Amino acid sequence: MKLSIIIPAYNEAKRLPITLIDIQKKLANVNFNYEIIVANNASTDHTEDVVGRLMTGWKELKIINCAIQGKGVAVKAGMLEAKGEFRAFMDADNSVSVDQMLNALNHFSPGVGVVIGSRDVKGAKHDQPWYRRIAGNIGNVIIQVLLLPGLWDTQCPLKIFTAESAEKIFPIIKVKHWGFDVEILALAKKFGYKIIEIPAVFISDPNSKLKATTYIEVLWEVVKVRLWLWTGAYHIAKK
Repeated sequence: MKLSIIIPAYNEAKRLPITLIDIQKKLANVNFNYEIIVANNASTDHTEDVVGRLMTGWKELKIINCAIQGKGVAVKAGMLEAKGEFRAFMDADNSVSVDQMLNALNHFSPGVGVVIGSRDVKGAKHDQPWYRRIAGNIGNVIIQVLLLPGLWDTQCPLKIFTAESAEKIFPIIKVKHWGFDVEILALAKKFGYKIIEIPAVFISDPNSKLKATTYIEVLWEVVKVRLWLWTGAYHIAKK
């Protein structure tokens, strides 16, 4: 078995090394193969350099460059580069640690195409500020009504796909920015894959790049995904 982990990175020269060192430590004794793919998302700092230094002596780590900005674009590039039987992505700030990813792998069974972490199911823990929790909960109600009934947290940075589901979903995604999380889950649902939601332990980063306008952008992208599904805008290959 091989696990691919994609980390989108835009100007992450400060936060990313700590995350990568933690990943290397926690994966040191796993009994399967893995690869870490940093998708450098048009960074203007030293992100590429710090990853390059860490790659010395760590054959499982690699970096790809993605010239177009947008988290969705970067994750898509990483997923299409990946070779693992399971393909995950996580954030550069390590808000959901890699050991939770190892636990998530245990939840795959026949028919399950995606396992996602959630901050809003029983057993989850998080330290998000109250205003972000409220904004997230309001947004989730809209997302459930329009696209994904029954999923309580579409934005948690812990998602793992089988190779099969990743190769069907990511080539056709359209959203370039934050709303891509909703899009990929909506497409998983359209393709008939079962989505398992498990509790996550989420540690907020005070230097998070999320802005108040991000929530509005995500909801607008959710509306567009709904329209694209209604109008058949996705180029889905027939079986």
